[in-house]
Amino acid sequence: MPETPAVPVAVPVAVCQFAPAASRAANRDRIAELTAEAAARGARLVVFPEYSSYFVDPMDATLAENSEPLDGEFVSTLTALASDYAVVIVAGLAEQASDAAHVRNTVVAVRGDGILATYRKQHLYDAFGQTESDWVEAGEVGGAATFELAGIRFGLMTCYDLRFPEVSRTLMDAGADALVVPAEWVRGPLKEHHWTTLLAARAIENTAYVIAADHPTPIGVGHSQIVDPQGVVLAGVGTTEGIAFATVERSTIDRVRAVNPSLRVRRYAVGPR
Repeated sequence: MPETPAVPVAVPVAVCQFAPAASRAANRDRIAELTAEAAARGARLVVFPEYSSYFVDPMDATLAENSEPLDGEFVSTLTALASDYAVVIVAGLAEQASDAAHVRNTVVAVRGDGILATYRKQHLYDAFGQTESDWVEAGEVGGAATFELAGIRFGLMTCYDLRFPEVSRTLMDAGADALVVPAEWVRGPLKEHHWTTLLAARAIENTAYVIAADHPTPIGVGHSQIVDPQGVVLAGVGTTEGIAFATVERSTIDRVRAVNPSLRVRRYAVGPR
C-alpha cells in the first residue's frame, strides 16, 4: 500500500503596519479591521507592532495611566478576535508594572483559548536621545518566550532587542524557527538602514524567518517585513499603513539549515550578565 504523502508544514503570516494612537478604543477597532482583512486573505498568524494598545509621542504619564493587566480589555479583545478568525495574534501592549509610574513593554501571542506566550522587553531604548526607561520597567533577562503553530516554533522579541543578538540566540536555543519582532523603530539618521540590516542579520545568523511589524512614518520607519532564513525579504510594507503577507515553510527552514549548519557548529553559549 503506498505511503500517504506528508502534508507540507506551512504557516501563512501577515504583518500589519499601523500607527497606534493615544486612544485604546481606536487602536482596538483598527486591530479588529486589520485582523479581519488578514484572515480573509488566508493568514493564520497576524503580527502587530509594539505599543499597539496605546502610544503617545513623546512618552508621558498617560502611558502608565492607560496601561492594562494581561487579563484586561486589550488582551481580551485580541483573544476574541483570534477565536472569531481562527488565527494567532501577536501584538505589543503597555502592561501594568510594579509601580504606578511605569509600564511593562510587553508582547503577547494569543489564540482563541488564551495567551500562548508573553514577552517583556529586556533592552530599553535609552539611545539616540531617547530614554524609554523613564517610563518603562525592563523585563527579566534570560527567558525565552516561544509558541508553536502548525509544527513551527515562533519566538518573541521587541524592537531595540534586535540590536542584541543574544536575545535571538536564546530563542534559537529554545527551538525557535522564526523570530517575531513587534517594534516602534524610531526614525533618525540611517535608522531605516539599521532596521533592515538587522532584520536580515538576525535571519541569516540564525537560519530563521524574521517577522517584523513596525509603526509607519512619521514616528516609525515603516518597512515591516517578512524575511526568510537566508535574509531574503519575502514581503514588506513601505512607509505608510498596510499589510504584508508571506508563508513560513518548514521545508525552507530545514533546507537552509542542512546546507548552513551554523546552529549546530556554534562554539559559544550565551547567558545573562
